[in-house]
Amino acid sequence: MWTDSHCHVPWEGVGLSVIDEARDAGVTRLVSVGTDAETSAAAVRTALGHSGVWATVGLHPHDARLGFATVAGLLTPAESVVVAVGECGLDYYYEHSDRQVQKQVFAEQIAAAKERDLALVVHSRDAWDDTFDVLGAEGAPERWVLHCFTGGPGEARRGLDLGAFLSFSGIVTFKNAAEIREAAGVCPIDRMLVETDSPFLAPVPHRGKTNTPSWVPLVGAAVADVRGVEVGLVERATWENAERVFRLQDDR
Repeated sequence: MWTDSHCHVPWEGVGLSVIDEARDAGVTRLVSVGTDAETSAAAVRTALGHSGVWATVGLHPHDARLGFATVAGLLTPAESVVVAVGECGLDYYYEHSDRQVQKQVFAEQIAAAKERDLALVVHSRDAWDDTFDVLGAEGAPERWVLHCFTGGPGEARRGLDLGAFLSFSGIVTFKNAAEIREAAGVCPIDRMLVETDSPFLAPVPHRGKTNTPSWVPLVGAAVADVRGVEVGLVERATWENAERVFRLQDDR
């Protein structure tokens, strides 16, 4: 049994039918991730209506200019299906929001996760130093995830030193992702997650297609290959790790 620790369901081009398709593929737990008020509310509704699905509430750095207040109401009080704040963080590749605004909104979401004892889901693109600086200054939550990890072993160790779980996506299957595979090789097995980030980043051999949670076993197989272990070991470890970091309860 697999857990997709980070997907966007529903999303344009990704309807709710993917939940059943994922179950048929052995992916029986999904964490549906919000990036703004609309997608966070949709993630919560989806989780409330489907067993084996949980939600996050957050504001992506692209939309940091909108202000954390636009999503904070979904956390007060947080639904029982809400297991994390995010995705949030810093993105200096596109810079759709001013860097200082991104840092401020990121800090606010770190504080919200700690205040509510929720996990934190972090997005970092071309912003490693500032990401770690903000987390260091604010104090990283007890449970947090570097989602869709795109760094090398150096960034992996910096995140791990701050208590992160590293979540690997379909990028680990890409030909030009040698550094990410090296990071997957050095990450302790008890600090690792797998995700699709669907509908984005479909793994090989589906690259270029609309991604789906049912393909998370391909990510797990790639990680197992890098580590030279049986796929079942990665499957069990990432299942248990997702349960720990998000405090998932399978009785709902």
